[in-house]
Amino acid sequence: MNKLALLLSFSGAAATAWTAEIQDYPIRPVPFTAVRVEDSFWSPRMDTNRVTTVWYDFKKCEETGRIDNFAKAGKLMPGEFRGTPFDDSDVYKVIEGAAYTLALHPDAKLDQYLDELIVKIAAAQETDGYLYTARTIDPKCRLDFFGPTRWSKLEGSHELYNLGHLYEAAVAHFQATGKRALLNVALKSANLICKTFGPGREQLKEPPGHEEIEIGLVKLFRATGDRNYLEQAKFFCDIRGRAETHKLRGPYQQDHQPILEQAEAVGHSVRAGYFYSGVADLAALTGDTGYVSAIDRLWENVVSKKIHLTGGIGASPDGEAFGANYDLPNSTAYLETCAAIANALWNERMFLLHGDSQYLDVLERVIYNGFLSGVALTGDRFFYPNPLESDGKAKFNMGSCDRAPWFGCSCCPVNDVRFIPEIASFVYATRGKDLFVNLFIGSSAKFDVAGAPVELKLATRYPEDGKVSIAVTVPKPSDFTLNLRIPGWARNQPFPSDLYHYDDGLSFKVKLAVNAHTVPLNLEKGFAQITRVWNSGDVVTLILPTAVRRIVAHPAVVADRDRFALERGPLVFCAEGADNGGKVLDKVLAGKLHFQTDWRPDLLGGVTVIRVSTPEIKDALTLIPYYAWCHRGPNEMRVWFPTTQTGKAASLSAPAHILAQNLL
Repeated sequence: MNKLALLLSFSGAAATAWTAEIQDYPIRPVPFTAVRVEDSFWSPRMDTNRVTTVWYDFKKCEETGRIDNFAKAGKLMPGEFRGTPFDDSDVYKVIEGAAYTLALHPDAKLDQYLDELIVKIAAAQETDGYLYTARTIDPKCRLDFFGPTRWSKLEGSHELYNLGHLYEAAVAHFQATGKRALLNVALKSANLICKTFGPGREQLKEPPGHEEIEIGLVKLFRATGDRNYLEQAKFFCDIRGRAETHKLRGPYQQDHQPILEQAEAVGHSVRAGYFYSGVADLAALTGDTGYVSAIDRLWENVVSKKIHLTGGIGASPDGEAFGANYDLPNSTAYLETCAAIANALWNERMFLLHGDSQYLDVLERVIYNGFLSGVALTGDRFFYPNPLESDGKAKFNMGSCDRAPWFGCSCCPVNDVRFIPEIASFVYATRGKDLFVNLFIGSSAKFDVAGAPVELKLATRYPEDGKVSIAVTVPKPSDFTLNLRIPGWARNQPFPSDLYHYDDGLSFKVKLAVNAHTVPLNLEKGFAQITRVWNSGDVVTLILPTAVRRIVAHPAVVADRDRFALERGPLVFCAEGADNGGKVLDKVLAGKLHFQTDWRPDLLGGVTVIRVSTPEIKDALTLIPYYAWCHRGPNEMRVWFPTTQTGKAASLSAPAHILAQNLL
């Protein structure tokens, strides 16, 4: 593995420079720089992100004054602060995405743009390392966000949240280009943080209001080997929920109990997802089993009681937060795009800790559904929330009833641009003589397995088709175990809990062959294991059953009683007015269902549509993948279909969270 690949080997879960004396995740992801995506589904999206979204987001950051704020703070131009203090983080996130783009596609124009932007950021940094443009420009301009002195209102200032994204961007830029300008800014800032916060008598003992810096500090530790950054991340995680050190802020900021005592996911869902990801990093790096037990409990709570069918989390618009157990409404579901990304990052880390495919099942559900719906096929329009039902009139999307070009708080558009390139780092992983194939994305990859070079070429039309072909190339015969993920949905278990299950009585077989010879499915933690001496030219063929499946929710989910949803492979489907005469919310689908699927290359970038008919409805209802809805203007949309008039009215009679509380 070359130096750049080594540094980037945790680009998605945590960028890393491996040090011999430090333990880490037992499973190591193959870096996205070692994976060449050649996929009919993901390649167009990654190209759009590189060609359109990166530049679009930078342009919006210019137009809205986000970039000028750095120039103003650095005395490079006159003017007042414009926007919201956490806007600094938006610029950092686009830089991170742009750095990933540079690592894969050298671009002189983008490289120069970043150099010039970093000059402004460096100028905005104060002498001792403090960097927060709003306060530097005018210490009194936004006292609604930050207090009269530094760090005096951490519950709302985002001073530390911004820095976490700075650190992630700085590591990404350094690893992509070898340039230290932004990394030096980050290190100067992090040294100030380590000096300011900690257990010493003169140090502040208060956690960040919005978690994120924990992830960034771990990335700085991996990139530099400076253990102070790891210890600082641990301090911020451990101090949360400890009333003896600070006035607790409560469940909204996961500051109600120490992490080792938490058992229910509560509060702001993006904060929570970032927090749990940071704790997973600490669990891997410190070997603290208490951390592992805590995030295991929290994960079990989420997948059993607090996650939507699309993989979205944070159902409540009130605080962008987790609701009560089984509080999973449809039309009022919030499900912020950033929360989907945080959930994906957390589940990737859980897999790296435990090696169980159930975490990848959740990750896959998120990226194909709850995350992907958040960005338009064109790469320049976005959802902030992602509900599972719409009347086409309610302006659920920050004042809009369809995707918007930007938001006052634009964390989602800039989060999209950094996450899409990272998806390539989720495809493969290694552990000793184990090679894992986690996602079915057409690609070629070169990496080492137990010190021996291996090249894989994965070909597929997934998710439209369930056939996957993997060709192996090795310089000499090589003995290792190929662990091929068999998705839960292909094993009749769509979710790693009883929250959702298939009720159609169907059962399908997965087919697996090596060099056209059928091999048995020896499953271990959801992976088909094939141990053999591999030779160049060996080909593994996997055939997954991509039939339409009917899925229902746990009866405690009041909003989905007497309702069902439809899936095909990893994709959740919805009905949209554009395909159904403008109306879908008036449909009751009772009785036996008949399905017909059609591949439509001319529709929405190419999709399979499902046509559903019943004895009562002869004109088939047309469904499309959920991620593709609302590309043809605001209109009605539904994921969960009622089977009775009672089911149709269930979510309308009272807010879902009230019904759930009455039930429980």
